[in-house]
Amino acid sequence: MPDAETGLPQEPRPEEPGPETQLMLAPQPAPAPPPPHRGLGSGLALAIVAAIVLATGGGVGIGFSLAHLISNRTGSQAQIQTVTPATNGTSNPSAIAAKVSPAVVDINTTVQTATANEQAAGTGLILDSTGDILTNNHVVAGSISVRVTVQGRSGNYAATVLGVDPSDDMAVIHIANVSGLPTVKLADSSKLQVDDKVLAIGNALGLGGAPKVTQGFITALDQTITASENGNNSETLNGMIQSDVEISPGDSGGALVNTAAQVVGIITAGEATSFRTNTSTVAYAIPSSTAVRIANQILAGQAGGGVLIGPVGHLGVGVDSLDAATAAQLGLSVTSGALVRTVQAGSPAATAGITPNSVITAINSTVIDSPSALGNALQAFKPGDQVKVTWVTGSTTRTATVTLTSGPTV
Repeated sequence: MPDAETGLPQEPRPEEPGPETQLMLAPQPAPAPPPPHRGLGSGLALAIVAAIVLATGGGVGIGFSLAHLISNRTGSQAQIQTVTPATNGTSNPSAIAAKVSPAVVDINTTVQTATANEQAAGTGLILDSTGDILTNNHVVAGSISVRVTVQGRSGNYAATVLGVDPSDDMAVIHIANVSGLPTVKLADSSKLQVDDKVLAIGNALGLGGAPKVTQGFITALDQTITASENGNNSETLNGMIQSDVEISPGDSGGALVNTAAQVVGIITAGEATSFRTNTSTVAYAIPSSTAVRIANQILAGQAGGGVLIGPVGHLGVGVDSLDAATAAQLGLSVTSGALVRTVQAGSPAATAGITPNSVITAINSTVIDSPSALGNALQAFKPGDQVKVTWVTGSTTRTATVTLTSGPTV
């Protein structure tokens, strides 16, 4: 679709997705010059793609954010307020984008795998002039480095993660030693109606520079979707705004904007029309009212209700789902659990003797029957906590007590 400078012609509206629709979240592996930009499914290892694409709920739960990147800043931050949606908007997309784009930032992350560091990119929205930024949890999940580029400012800024809500796929990050930043205006999303005109503004395809702008209409409200990567590691997200704006990998965390240049949603997922797709015109966004509620809880430093504040314990495995066919192929005596694909050298898991192709089946007395169950179980622990891990290798069951460290959640 053309950008704002060419007039943004309206996209045709796609049909409603059926029950078999597969959805992708919209991060983008960052382009490494000079090779062409990579799409989802080709840039990162399977376990890491799944971790970025899905949060928790029904997802993999591989990583929520890097513990040593999370700030221990206490609460008392000023609260973000939504405004009443304006009715005196404009039909000029360039004018709308000019008001919002300065507060839309590029987020570039480094994600650690068992063998290498991979680059990825997403989008964020500046909440206040001193550097608090709203984005998706899956944009920063599992990162060992988060850097932010602000429109009109040279260089980039190191960011820390103030808090995350994996189940709602929201996060707030912070860049320090800045002032006078432009901010987005977030409107009360409860006033939205089907057929309202909206724009999507984000770091499409991780290209950086001026955000890409596309336009369309709201096609449905209060949608429940199952987001997955090629049908695996599914996650349920509720209350979503559906629109026919064109989005691409890298737009995650970007702005869904009304004609008054007010943010009404946070771009999160899009229908995958094919394995190699780089764009989607069935787009989903988290309502701004939900995002503001979560952001304010994070800014206040209040954990609970799905919000995580401060560092969490690290086991050091990359995990995947296990099915009967895979279990038979690997000669395993169990058919459910968190299948270990990678083990980080020097991690608690490596010290305990957990190896690839093992299956983690319990943390203390909690049964682990999926990757998401493992992530959920580890959320409750901090670096330095001791937990008992039970795993199966072949037909042998082993148990060891490990001391969790700082790092990505699992």
